[in-house]
Amino acid sequence: MSESETPQSKAAGAVLAFPAPARPATVTFDRRELSELLNLYGRMVAAGEWRDYAIDFLKDKAQFSVFRRSSEMPLYRIVKDPALARRQGAYSVVAATGLILKRGSELSRVLRVLDKKLSVVG
Repeated sequence: MSESETPQSKAAGAVLAFPAPARPATVTFDRRELSELLNLYGRMVAAGEWRDYAIDFLKDKAQFSVFRRSSEMPLYRIVKDPALARRQGAYSVVAATGLILKRGSELSRVLRVLDKKLSVVG
């Protein structure tokens, strides 16, 4: 084959298939979500309810766990699972027993289940 000739592909006229865009390796919380989570955490620490937290970024979901003491099981887990976004909502609050307290598509609404409001005692 000379330099002026171009090699012919075996499948001339075949359609090239490009791979789908790669999904991120892990699910994370964005800046706005972290701000909401840490604001709630700060209020609860100031109230003496919570003392520690942990953030886990897994392949299929992200978790923000809050603890009364760091040596215990988490009191609550705030979970972001994008696979459930169209069906039940991507966010959920899970109690220590595994009971799902609230689920939805907006983080601020889901976090309201944990935010204790002050009430007037008569």
